Amino acid sequence: MQLGRPVMSPSSERTVRMPVDLHARPAGEFTKAAARFQATVRLRAGAKEADARSVLMVMALGATAGTDVTITASGADAADAVEALAALLAGVGA
Repeated sequence: MQLGRPVMSPSSERTVRMPVDLHARPAGEFTKAAARFQATVRLRAGAKEADARSVLMVMALGATAGTDVTITASGADAADAVEALAALLAGVGA
């Protein structure tokens, strides 16, 4: 660590276009997958943002088919979390 410079945790971000509505079942699968990572993961749809580990908050985003959602993560495994969760969302309904 260098003096005078804050230590920043790794972060990553990716946007995915939803192939189907993000209703209870896919939201549940997404939150379970997000919970496997140590990184802090957030999901954003339009002006709304949610903790990716809360199924109710994820469902409250109201992300429907065709909506662009952005996954952001910070922490040691942020890049792995974003890639895995983006792949999960992209494959929902496939």
